[in-house]
Parts: sequence; structure tokens; C-alpha cells
Amino acid sequence: MNDNKSGNGRGLSVETVLTHHGRQPDDQFGFVNTPVYRGSTVLFKTLADIEAQKQHFLYGRAGNPTTEGVEAVITELEGAYRTKLVPSGLAAITIALMSCVKSGDDVLITDSAYEPTRAFGDNFLKRMGVTARYYDPRIGAGLADLMQPNTKAVLAESPGSLTFEVQDLPALAKVAHNGGAKLVVDNSWASPLYLRPLELGADIVIHAGTKMFVGHSDAFAGTISTTEANWKEVERVRKELGFFTSGDDAFLVARGLRTLAIRMKEHQQRALEIATWLESQDEVLQVLHPALPSHPDHALWQRDFTGSGSLFAVLLRPAPRDSVAAFVDHLQLFSMGYSWGGYESLCLPVKLGANRTAKPWTADGNLFRLHIGLEGIDDLKADLSAAIARYAAAR
Repeated sequence: MNDNKSGNGRGLSVETVLTHHGRQPDDQFGFVNTPVYRGSTVLFKTLADIEAQKQHFLYGRAGNPTTEGVEAVITELEGAYRTKLVPSGLAAITIALMSCVKSGDDVLITDSAYEPTRAFGDNFLKRMGVTARYYDPRIGAGLADLMQPNTKAVLAESPGSLTFEVQDLPALAKVAHNGGAKLVVDNSWASPLYLRPLELGADIVIHAGTKMFVGHSDAFAGTISTTEANWKEVERVRKELGFFTSGDDAFLVARGLRTLAIRMKEHQQRALEIATWLESQDEVLQVLHPALPSHPDHALWQRDFTGSGSLFAVLLRPAPRDSVAAFVDHLQLFSMGYSWGGYESLCLPVKLGANRTAKPWTADGNLFRLHIGLEGIDDLKADLSAAIARYAAAR
């Protein structure tokens, strides 16, 4: 895969940015890591200071040195104007969308979006008087046919985190901007190491930092990175809603970021090896991994991405629920869970149903989403091989 360079103008590799950026040992008495800052009240020395409101930190809810260190790293990696660390990926999505709309507006959301995003669009935005509509993730420039005068935001997730369609971000950005809308991109799968949506025309990029940034399944986080033109509204909404991240959680994000580059390389290599191996298994109908030549969006992935993530899906031959239970109930190394990005491998049986409306999922068979962790590859293959055998026997 291509060696990514950061957007700092000095040509530093992402490995170097992740190792050195966002920490100032000289400010911490020489200690390597910025410590956990816990605090609500920030003190002012004089009346003039509190009246001027120019002190670097005014109140704990606005951030602290621990959170700012994380934000500096993500800003550098994304080539953004600014970044804000928030409590979760869902918080990042909601802030980003609310910064774009008001009552009477319309948003277009990819049909492959993260399920809580749909709930936010269908419930919360609806109560605000904002219409949420869904589009085929492979629509590309055809999105123009869905744009309305009141469409103010387009939300993309590339690839989709359940069915892994790759979206044509430059085409979506052009259509959105021509219609006076903003393009918001969920970049959690690739991370800014392997995809930089702002360079492809996006206005706002969000991450479920809980996943790859934290990397250890022990903290929640979200990030919102923007162009200069979009920062003011994002920060206004965040402040008005009172979203903030504790120093303890920020420290765990910072810790995870320091090893992100080497973890992503390992996750990528292992996921591709498992995905390629699965394609040869008799019960497998399709492996949905954009970096595989068999994937329908592989050429688009090659154009825009410089690497791939840990997450993909496998479609097995049609079989009853007993086969699904036989597959997952006796896994030894893979566990069932809704998140991903940690060191442990996960397997999630997927039921799309009402979560697809613009482009209904019609594939026969049972879909399983896999996150490939850091266990031994042969051990993971053995676990999946046994699961596939149980699946076939139950069928």
C-alpha cells in the first residue's frame, strides 16, 4: 500500500505524526505523555482576565490539554482546519448534521449508514422539522436527481459498515456543493491513514474514535474535523449541546493513536488474508471486502484509498436460523459484539431488514460481519473453518 504523508507541509509520514504530534514533553516536566487533566473550574487571576475571556482555557467543558493533544493529531492526519473530540461516534454524527440544518431543511443519508444514524434522522431530526431521506450508496453523480432546494447536508459512509459499498466521494461532493449542501463523511473504517475525505471534497469528516483510534475496546470517543469554512457552526452546535470528553477518555484515545499506524497495518494484512481464504470456502457465496478484486467497487477503492481496514462481511449460503446459531454459538476466538477496532476478533450476524429502504438488500444467504483482530492467523482460520462446518451440518 502507498505510504501516506500527513498534511503538515513537511512531508512527515503518518507514523511520525502519530508518534510525535499532539504532545509537548517540555510542558510536562519532560514526561513523554500529556497527563490526564481532570477538572471543571479554570481559575482566573484578575477581573480583567475574566472580563477579557482570552485565557486559553475558560472552563473544563471546552477542553483541556489532554483533549487538545488528541485533536491536534487528528487535525494533522485529516488535513483539517480544526478537530473536536466528543464522547462518541454518534455524538460526532449528530453534531455534524445539526451544524448544517435548521427546521424545514432536508438531509440525504446513505442507505448503508450506521444504524444509530438512521434513528437520529428518522426520530430526532424529524422532531426538529428536518426531513431525512436515504439514497443508494452507489448512486454517485446520480444523487443530483434527489437534491431539493432545501437539501443542506449529504451524509456518506465509505465503505458502509455492514455491506461495504464504496462511495464516489468526489462525485457526491460536486453534487452537494452545486445544490448548496455540505458533504459529511464517516471515515471510521479506513481512518485518515488510508482515506482523506477533505481532499476529495468533503466539508466535515467524523470518526467513531471508539473503534480504531482507541483500539483496545475500553473507551468511547468521536471526532469531528472540518474545513475552515465549516468550523464555526460545528463548534457552535457542540457548545450549545454541551458535548465534551473527559480527560480520562481522551488519554485512552491518545494512547491508542500512538500505535494506530502499526495496528492498522496488522489489521489490514490479517483481514485481507482471512477474506481471501474465505473466498475459497464451499459455503461462502461472497466476501464483501473492498480491497479484494472481486468486490464490485474495487476500482473505486483503488482510486481513493491507500489501504484497508479490519472490517468486512461474508455471505454464506442460505440456511435456517439453526445454522446461524451453530456458526456463532461455539466460536472459540471470535466473539459477538457490536463494536470493532480492538485487538480481539469479532463476528456479528447481520439482519438488515428495515435498515435498507432506498436500495433493499436482496441477497440470499446469511451475512456475517467480521472484525479481524490480532490473534494468530492460523488460529482464526481454524475457528472459522469449524464454524463453517457446523453451519453446513446444521443446514
